[in-house]
Amino acid sequence: MWLLFLIPACVAAVLSCLRLVRMTATADALAEQERLRPPEAVGIGLYETAYLAGGPDRVVELALVLMAGRGRLHLAHTGWTTVVDPKGRSRLERAIVATVGPEGQCRTDELRRAMAEHPTVLEIGARLSVAGLATPALVQRNTVVAIRQVRHALLLSLLLLAAALSLSGFAGDGDTVTPFAWFSLPLVLTSGTLLMARVDVYPYTRWASPVGQEVLREVRPARQHGLADDEERELLTAVAMNGPDALPDARLRAALRPHRT
Repeated sequence: MWLLFLIPACVAAVLSCLRLVRMTATADALAEQERLRPPEAVGIGLYETAYLAGGPDRVVELALVLMAGRGRLHLAHTGWTTVVDPKGRSRLERAIVATVGPEGQCRTDELRRAMAEHPTVLEIGARLSVAGLATPALVQRNTVVAIRQVRHALLLSLLLLAAALSLSGFAGDGDTVTPFAWFSLPLVLTSGTLLMARVDVYPYTRWASPVGQEVLREVRPARQHGLADDEERELLTAVAMNGPDALPDARLRAALRPHRT
């Protein structure tokens, strides 16, 4: 009877590992293209740094922090965003003001979700992908999904193994070695695939490509002469690299945390 548990474990393991292998081939082809051609010239500003470090969500967080710091938005710790100055100084700022809507106020979580899919934000990622600095969003998402499926297949194999051993015990068979030996096949396949993925695939679960990750390692907040502008840029660079947790203002950190409606 334990064979009935073994079959779905093997099927899930094989299918999930095959998908991850296909994603590995895609990632390797992408890496080969990056080696064959140098990255195109692209300006690496704060928003580009934010995208490489945390994707579209980080870009939106950085924009909200910048606008709040300059008095153009009010981010309440209760989870609401209010427009103070409707005149945006950049395309991204104007897009945020337009997304907030004519009432000048909206839920911060809704604003973040909408802006993460806004063409102005996605254009940053597309430009960095063309330059070889960012992992294409589709490859990144598919790789994350493929790795998650292998993990689920490993967990499923363990659960089905436990069920098979329990069934053998209830049936009075007493033979636990044979089921364990057969279940070692999907267990070894999934765990071995995850170990190999940590070296070959995990870099492509990040928003920055290997070349982009090297660029991020060279980013350092610069402060000169203790000027206010330098302090602001240092703070914004920290937010771009590490997210809202880098903010010293506890109320602003609370305003950017997800809120339950």
